[in-house]
Amino acid sequence: MKRISALLLCLLLPLAAVPTQAQGRDAEAPIEVEADRLDLDDRAGTAVYTGAVDIRQGSMRLTGDRVEIQRNPQGQLSRAIATGDRAYLEQQPDPSEPLVRGWGRTIIYHVAERRMELIDRAELHQGGDTFDGGYLEYFLDRRVVHARSEGEGVEGRQRIRMTLQPEQ
Repeated sequence: MKRISALLLCLLLPLAAVPTQAQGRDAEAPIEVEADRLDLDDRAGTAVYTGAVDIRQGSMRLTGDRVEIQRNPQGQLSRAIATGDRAYLEQQPDPSEPLVRGWGRTIIYHVAERRMELIDRAELHQGGDTFDGGYLEYFLDRRVVHARSEGEGVEGRQRIRMTLQPEQ
């Protein structure tokens, strides 16, 4: 049981690796996972949660019908993949900054690159700014967004829409 708890901790702690101040606060927070099922493969370095998955740590939240956590050969989290009708990822980079929220039928969080991909019916909100499209790629540290109407895993063409609020 201790080995499984330690493995789960190693798999989930790096999910908080979104901008620096959030990383410090979130890495120290307890990890809470709710799901109907867990399939853990220590040798393959994967943990697959299914059934209304809700993972929380500090200001980070990741939800989906299915969430797969993958580790690299060194045992570090390499990516998290959430799928569902509306998979969801949120993080507050800093207490003084607005919450970053993203939706898609698939969300892929690349830990080393600190990048998220929102695929199919993708939507990204930060403060009053919103981005919608078939595929959105968001670089957390640089706050760079790439949006496309089409892409791998996207059903049909989904026009890009954005709303940017004027600076106050």
